[in-house]
Amino acid sequence: MEKFSINMKIKVGSKNKVKVEAVKEALNDYNQFTQAEVEGLSADSGVSDQPKSLEETIEGAINRARNAFQDCDLSIGLESGLMPVPKSKTGYMDFCACAIYDGQNFHLGLSSAWEFPKKEILDDILNNNLDMSQAINKAGLTTNPDIGSEEGAIGILTKGRLNRKAYTKQAIITALIHLDN
Repeated sequence: MEKFSINMKIKVGSKNKVKVEAVKEALNDYNQFTQAEVEGLSADSGVSDQPKSLEETIEGAINRARNAFQDCDLSIGLESGLMPVPKSKTGYMDFCACAIYDGQNFHLGLSSAWEFPKKEILDDILNNNLDMSQAINKAGLTTNPDIGSEEGAIGILTKGRLNRKAYTKQAIITALIHLDN
């Protein structure tokens, strides 16, 4: 990563405070990024509000990174979504995809994946076109309509042991492997 300057600019393809903070915290563990200026901006994912496959979720992260690449050294796209997982109880797991764009190449990473314990939540997402926040509100897990900008469903379901910021940081760190080695 020697090609990056101390005064580099990094754009995050989202104004979601959890995503922007996850980027800042993840980058703080890398000497070459500790002085980087990180800014969130709205960037279209080009996919559905609730991606339902590995391919669609990665495409959303790539599109966000590409659309955020404006007057910067790197841009980062983050997209959470569902993917089919064989032998899981519900057939799907949730995960976060990260795409880091350097103007020429995309560097991808994924977070850990997890499964909803209640099939009715997944059914609402898959069959009733609710996004995750809407589905968990409907199921009574929270009354917070902005849960995705806070601890996320993962924070509720793990009782705070893993929150959305930490799970998002996993995807960022795994995408940085490509730039750090």
